[in-house]
Amino acid sequence: MTTIFSNEQLEDVVKFHGHSCPGLAIGIRASELCLRKLGHNADSPLVAVCETDMCGVDAIQFLTGCSAGKGNLIFRDHGKMAFTFFRRRDEKGFRALLRPGFMAEERKEMSRLMALISENKASEEEKETCSVMRSKCESGYLEADLSELFIIGEPQTSIPRPAKILQSMTCEHCGEIHMESRSRRFAGETLCIPCFTKVEQKI
Repeated sequence: MTTIFSNEQLEDVVKFHGHSCPGLAIGIRASELCLRKLGHNADSPLVAVCETDMCGVDAIQFLTGCSAGKGNLIFRDHGKMAFTFFRRRDEKGFRALLRPGFMAEERKEMSRLMALISENKASEEEKETCSVMRSKCESGYLEADLSELFIIGEPQTSIPRPAKILQSMTCEHCGEIHMESRSRRFAGETLCIPCFTKVEQKI
């Protein structure tokens, strides 16, 4: 295993996430890239922009100190295994994209078998094969050189602005408090997004 993290740290990540899997391993290695290039959020404020909602995001939260609650972990739901990290102090950053060709055949077969399992169409042999394939991919991700695993390039987005404390608004339909930046005006009323969606009919 070439990752800089100790076995204890990896065990803690698994406990935090709930299970070990190939996706978590990708997040572990993306976190390693961040720590090597930019440091930890406790050392200098960081921002992580994740273009997926997969398991690896939990590893990034746990290992880099970036989190959704602090406003320095941002989701861009593009369905891509891509992660951009910035250091606020000097705005240095990079984007890491999982190489499409890395273990491509194994990943394709694993996806096929997982689809069969989710549809309750897999045989016991296929289930066992899938388990072996998942372990193989997870080990491959953890053991690969980072340059072999990721395409590392310049950020494709500017650094997100810091989180701000905004005014709270009261929805005039449901009476619930919501953030000012998430309010909508409709027919002279201030609404939360769910209530706005109910009344703003385009069809």
